[in-house]
Amino acid sequence: MVSTRRVRIGSETFGAGEPLGLVAGPCVLEDRETTLRHAAALREITGRLGMPFVFKASFDKANRSSHRSFRGPGLEGGLRLLEEVKRETGAPVLTDVHEAWQAELAAEVADVLQVPAFLCRQTDLLLACGRTGKAVNIKKGQFLAPWDVRGAVEKVVSTGNEAILVTERGSCFGYNNLVVDFRSLPILAELGFPVVFDAGHSVQFPGGLGERSGGDRRMIPVLARAAVAVGVDALFLEVHEDPDRAPSDGPNSFPLGATETLLLEVLRIDRARRGA
Repeated sequence: MVSTRRVRIGSETFGAGEPLGLVAGPCVLEDRETTLRHAAALREITGRLGMPFVFKASFDKANRSSHRSFRGPGLEGGLRLLEEVKRETGAPVLTDVHEAWQAELAAEVADVLQVPAFLCRQTDLLLACGRTGKAVNIKKGQFLAPWDVRGAVEKVVSTGNEAILVTERGSCFGYNNLVVDFRSLPILAELGFPVVFDAGHSVQFPGGLGERSGGDRRMIPVLARAAVAVGVDALFLEVHEDPDRAPSDGPNSFPLGATETLLLEVLRIDRARRGA
C-alpha cells in the first residue's frame, strides 16, 4: 500500500507509520446519557488497545429514507452534546455536515468535518469544510470510481487545508445493494491521504426496507478483516449497545459489546501485514 501522510486530529494522529485507528460511535446522537456511555466505552477500549480514536455521531441525519425517520437533536443541541463528549472523554469528535453554512458552526466543536458520500461532489460544501482548517473526512460516493475522489480532494486542498481523510464505503451494485472492490483501497491511498474503511455502511442495503435502509451486520467483521489485510489507516464503525433498537442504521451497526473482540482480530491482522 502506498504510504500516506500523517493527519493530526486533536490528540490523535492517523496515517502512515501510526497504529491502526478507529472512528466509531452511534450513527446519530441520541440522548445525553446514551451518547456519553458509548463514547466512554469506546474511549476505554481503544485506550486499552493503543488505537488512535475519534468519536463519531451525527447531529442531523438529513439523508434518511423517509421524512418520518429520526434525524437527531439538530445542530445546536448536537454540538453541545459533542462538546460534552470531548470534555468528559478527551476524545476528538467527528460529525457530518450537509450544507455549506453548517461547516463554520460545526468546526467550533468538531475536530473532523465529514462530507457525506451522497454530497462528495458538492463544491461549496467541500470548500466550506476546507476553509475551517479542521480535518475533513471525504466519504467516497457509492456512485464514484475511487480515482474520481481526486476531484473532491483537490477542492479541499485548494483552500490550503491538507488535513484530509478519504473513506471507502462500498459501491452501488444493482438495486438496494453495495459491493466493496478492495482494489479501491490502494487506489485511494495513491492520493496521499489516510485511507479509512467504513465496514458498517459497506454492508448496507440502501432503501432496502422501504422507508429505511437495511443491512447485514454479520458481514461487518468479514469486510473489516479483509480491508485491514489489504491495508488501511483506520476503520470506521457505527456502533450501538443495542443495534436492533438503534434509531438510525441499526441493521449495519456493530454491537458495542462485541467491538473489542473485533478490534483484537483486526489488530492481529494489521501487525502481520506490517511484519510486526
